[in-house]
Amino acid sequence: MRGDRGLATVWTAIAACALCAVFGAVLLLGQAVAARHRAGGAADLAALAAADRALWGEEAACDTAVRVAEAQGAVLVRCSLRADIADVTARARFGPYAPQVRSRAGPPAAVPAPGLPVPGPPVPVPPAGAP
Repeated sequence: MRGDRGLATVWTAIAACALCAVFGAVLLLGQAVAARHRAGGAADLAALAAADRALWGEEAACDTAVRVAEAQGAVLVRCSLRADIADVTARARFGPYAPQVRSRAGPPAAVPAPGLPVPGPPVPVPPAGAP
């Protein structure tokens, strides 16, 4: 009788446990990514809604942002309005994760892209045929 009898069963059990651990890690990573995307979408939509209501005042803008965030399955953590730029932070819970995402929205000229110059007034174009 040989001493390695049943060794294939042990190795199969070890491989199955390793595969289960890898599968669990992939599931946890998927939940984290889904939570981040849900919070990001809710924050973006809430910021757009608040910026849309900026002329009605901060209270009305933030109330709208709260409703939009809740409709997306998130909670609005912070909302502020400076001039016509809305700045919100939303948190979405998905599994054990609850990431917070910050988003800003406002008129196109009010929030320039980083590193780009702020556009000035439009340059008049001379009519066709003018010297």
